[in-house]
Amino acid sequence: MKAREIRPGIEWMGAIDWKRRLFDELIPLPDGTSYNAYFVRGSEKTALIDTADPDKSDAILAQLADVDRVDYLIIQHVEQDHSGSVPLILEKYPDVQIISSPKAKPMIANHLGISEDRVQAVEDGETLSLGNWTFEFIHAPWVHWPETMLTYLREEEVLFTCDLFGSHLATDDLFSEDGSHVYEAAKRYYAEIMMPFATLIKGHLEKLDPLDIEIIAPSHGPVHNVPAWILDAYHHWTHDEPKNLVLIPYTSMHGSTSLMVEHMMEALNDRGVHVRSFHMSKTDLGEYAIHLVDAATVVFATPTVLVGPHPSIVFTAYLTAALRPKLQNAAVIGSYGWASKAAENTKALCANLKVEWMEPVFTKGLPTQETYATLDKLADESATRHKGLESGE
Repeated sequence: MKAREIRPGIEWMGAIDWKRRLFDELIPLPDGTSYNAYFVRGSEKTALIDTADPDKSDAILAQLADVDRVDYLIIQHVEQDHSGSVPLILEKYPDVQIISSPKAKPMIANHLGISEDRVQAVEDGETLSLGNWTFEFIHAPWVHWPETMLTYLREEEVLFTCDLFGSHLATDDLFSEDGSHVYEAAKRYYAEIMMPFATLIKGHLEKLDPLDIEIIAPSHGPVHNVPAWILDAYHHWTHDEPKNLVLIPYTSMHGSTSLMVEHMMEALNDRGVHVRSFHMSKTDLGEYAIHLVDAATVVFATPTVLVGPHPSIVFTAYLTAALRPKLQNAAVIGSYGWASKAAENTKALCANLKVEWMEPVFTKGLPTQETYATLDKLADESATRHKGLESGE
């Protein structure tokens, strides 16, 4: 794809990756992704902001084919999907000056093999003139690495945000417009990548409040030419209380745990609690992560494998803890053949979650009427804890 004009003197470059279906060997990409770079032509100097994944280097080099000079190469984030084409850019423009945050400077050497002598580190709030235009650099650590920064083009009120406000979405739409076709992808992206740092994201949002922003240009997904919707969405995702929603990630080997999940879901529904279940041997992890943004309670449902939880629930518990959602409550239910420590082990995997644990419910073999009665009590307790919460739908 050719470079595309966002505004006179500001162009989208990079690549749309229609075929990629997995990111970091972990994150599902049902809609592909894009690697956005931006070329800015000032009256005196030019700048390239970020590059592209090394697999798509050919695309950005083709877009730069007729560009004789790049004065500045701004690396907002060192992860290779943004910086992987930097070595090739340096070959084409050997005199280009690399700009980064101070924390990025040694990381550029570590990850890209580029001497620190090539890099000019800029402080938070420092500016850089392109002649008629001025860049202001805004440090935004842990979005989602410690070295990330944003770049604000003052005169045009354009904010280049790297991973912040992005979406894994392959589309030929340059702009997100009202966000209707981007919202779910943006929420999935927030859940998978930004949610572990929600407290810090709140601070970054406050830092951006004084800025007049007409365009937000992230490094994945469409450009936000009506930025109010994505700013409002991030405010809700980071600030709102959890909703009246229970998630039940589960696996069932011989049907016992599945029967318990079915009963628990019906019991919660009868008590006015919204609930969603996810078969973790088959579920798209992103779907589960999206709902973690809003859920107040998670109930892990697992059969017992060698006394512990099923490996898919081990992974789910670990992932849940790593994403640090706004959960308030948690529980473990399941089944076993002769003995089980599945509840204790699952709880240990979630040690850093700030939740109140409800009593586990386990059955030896098939669930009995007593099992179902105990699940009803767990549903009662969940409903009590969810009183006053907004709808989970």
